[in-house]
Amino acid sequence: MAESRYTFSRKVKEGKIISTSSTYKINQAVNNGLIPYTVIILEQSQRLDHLAGIGYGDSTLWWIIAAASGIGWGLQCPPGTVIKIPNSATDAYGEIA
Repeated sequence: MAESRYTFSRKVKEGKIISTSSTYKINQAVNNGLIPYTVIILEQSQRLDHLAGIGYGDSTLWWIIAAASGIGWGLQCPPGTVIKIPNSATDAYGEIA
């Protein structure tokens, strides 16, 4: 992916959106109910890469969970953080294709 996976910014020119990052698209799709997801409350010592490894079989897909949850960056989030885990990484990829 050529763009940063950590950004949620939209590019706006003259009041019109001209570009939207992939992570923003995933976040909006989750918030609009287009991607089914599970909500968990992060517990002590849980990390997004571990959750991705368990949920998707690939810990490098942690950024999908971060995008869905509106987390700009960070494998480690504080306990109590609400995490939205898309049920399928394929669903999330479909939103950015």
